[in-house]
Amino acid sequence: MARSGLKARKVKRVALAYSGGLDTSIIIPWLRENYGCEVVAMIGDVGQGDDYEALRKKALATGASQVYVEDLREEFITGYLWKALQAGAVYEGKYLLGTSLARPALARRQVQVALATGADALAHGCTGKGNDQVRFELAYKALAPHLAVIAPWREWNIKSREDAMDYARRHNVPVPATRKDPYSRDQNIWHLSHEGGVLETKLGEPPEDAWKITVSPRRAPDEETQVSIGFEAGVPAAVNGKKLGPIQILETLNHLAGENGVLRLALCSMRRITSSKRWRLTATLGTTKRVLRCATPSWFTLASGLRPCAKRSTASSK
Repeated sequence: MARSGLKARKVKRVALAYSGGLDTSIIIPWLRENYGCEVVAMIGDVGQGDDYEALRKKALATGASQVYVEDLREEFITGYLWKALQAGAVYEGKYLLGTSLARPALARRQVQVALATGADALAHGCTGKGNDQVRFELAYKALAPHLAVIAPWREWNIKSREDAMDYARRHNVPVPATRKDPYSRDQNIWHLSHEGGVLETKLGEPPEDAWKITVSPRRAPDEETQVSIGFEAGVPAAVNGKKLGPIQILETLNHLAGENGVLRLALCSMRRITSSKRWRLTATLGTTKRVLRCATPSWFTLASGLRPCAKRSTASSK
């Protein structure tokens, strides 16, 4: 049962940031059981490539009263990713902030859905020991401080992903995680991160089946792949001489870099709350563009009033 002071305050309708992964899949029935409230699910498309119609049906089947599927891809790219690229934003020398940058975009739209539907609370599936809860909740406080916040991982008796899988089974909720594939993944058009399972308990190279969007470097082509990225006003505008929109640019680079085994990283990052965390990251297109940016710093300028110079460069990946 929930152990929150919020239960003393009657919550009628909750807007949930819903991905359809293990955590948020079980949160819908858990909220209904423990708060007796209506659940409005907000699915944000930031380029993860899910079957959104299937997710919508699943959310409704497991207890959501309404489901909003919001296409945030272009907003995410132009409002967050391009700005991070221009700033050269990299955390601890490796992490290209794929999850970190997406959370404010998702939280912003979640708040908008909450206000439009008359919700009196917001909920998310972030654990109680990581940075994601901070990202979501600071956005909530900035945009809708009057709305209550429900964070089930800080309230319920579920202590592990195995417990969560058991809860899903008891409530007939289909979930993507299994004991053979227990990883928690976060994917968007900028990256794919993996944590959980043996990634947190064993040192060394992770199992090959943990990776999803890149081929192994051992299976990558034996010939280099030439890629040129054209920039306009400091942001990517073309790939290999063909002018493309923001979404097409990143999808094209994801495909090219993925089939060449770029990039796989192992990280142990610091947390704002509690201990550090070991995880694995695939950031194909972000890495491609960062290499290009570092090679030609004259693309960007911080001098006030000066317009960035558009340049083209070529990078090879193998």
